Amino acid sequence: MPAPPAPLTAGNQGGEVASEVLRLLSVRGLDMEPASIGNLCILYQSSDFLVVNKHWDVRIDSKMWYEKLTVQSQLKHQFPELADPNTYYGFRFCHQLDFSTSGALCIALNKMAAAKAYRCFRDRLVTKIYLALVRGHVSLGRMAINHAIGKSTTVGMTHMMCTVGMHGCQNPKPCQTELTVLERGFYSGDPVTKVLLQPLTGRTHQLRVHCSSIGHPIVGDFTYSLKTDNDPYRMMLHAYHLQIPVEGEPIEVTTPDPFMHTVDNNWEMGTHVNNLHNIIGELKEKYITEQFERSSTLEVQADKIPVKKPREETKEEREKCLQWLNEWAVS
Repeated sequence: MPAPPAPLTAGNQGGEVASEVLRLLSVRGLDMEPASIGNLCILYQSSDFLVVNKHWDVRIDSKMWYEKLTVQSQLKHQFPELADPNTYYGFRFCHQLDFSTSGALCIALNKMAAAKAYRCFRDRLVTKIYLALVRGHVSLGRMAINHAIGKSTTVGMTHMMCTVGMHGCQNPKPCQTELTVLERGFYSGDPVTKVLLQPLTGRTHQLRVHCSSIGHPIVGDFTYSLKTDNDPYRMMLHAYHLQIPVEGEPIEVTTPDPFMHTVDNNWEMGTHVNNLHNIIGELKEKYITEQFERSSTLEVQADKIPVKKPREETKEEREKCLQWLNEWAVS
């Protein structure tokens, strides 16, 4: 697999301007050199949470002795005092990112914070927005992808997910992804499209499977290109924006955009279609409106319904929460 593109250097940019460019790129984490134990970029930090900019081709955690470099090992190196000895990995990850996916990843620093984050994910209040480069030029400016996704039982493909109707697709569940085209251009001379992806459900490999299902697999996705796309140095999928409305500490983080010519000169923009910052603004406004409407509906219902004791979580709900919270507990 080819190496990452050479980062900008004072030698190829020239003078004081080059030094300033390098400083800004370094501060913002735009150069995103391959992961090492000491180069984890912190996007947000409080007494209860960390949000990091995960590198590509790094697992969040691993029990395999030979996998020395993981996000949890980076965290232990950088924040040894924050590791919780009562958990297996030392840190509670609030959600998952694939090995090949980079971007915003939230970590809870104690059990109470993890419980608050869990409730946001359980109630589907979390907003996750991804950037990707996909093969070919996507013709529509926006589309909703609604293919149900299940687990493949086909021999040699049992590590993969699949869409309903495909041979060997087991237990497909409804899934929805909204896709917005940002730019059409070329990567190493081949036609590609830069897209914004918002998963409205949370199935394993959902974005990768959905992009592949419409004939536009993600650039560098070796698995869902059936082992044919191995030229790029990484899979071009990045968790760009994360919003978790935690009670008392709403978290909102936007990472640098790794799919820019200034970061990777293999990417050449051709046609601009939609503005990334405008789209993010629209999604924020939509979220605020939905939260306001939800709050107003609850207030109206509260006025009409006699005051009752709040419903306690069922045994099944409590067990699910405990299982999630204790997922990293020492066995």
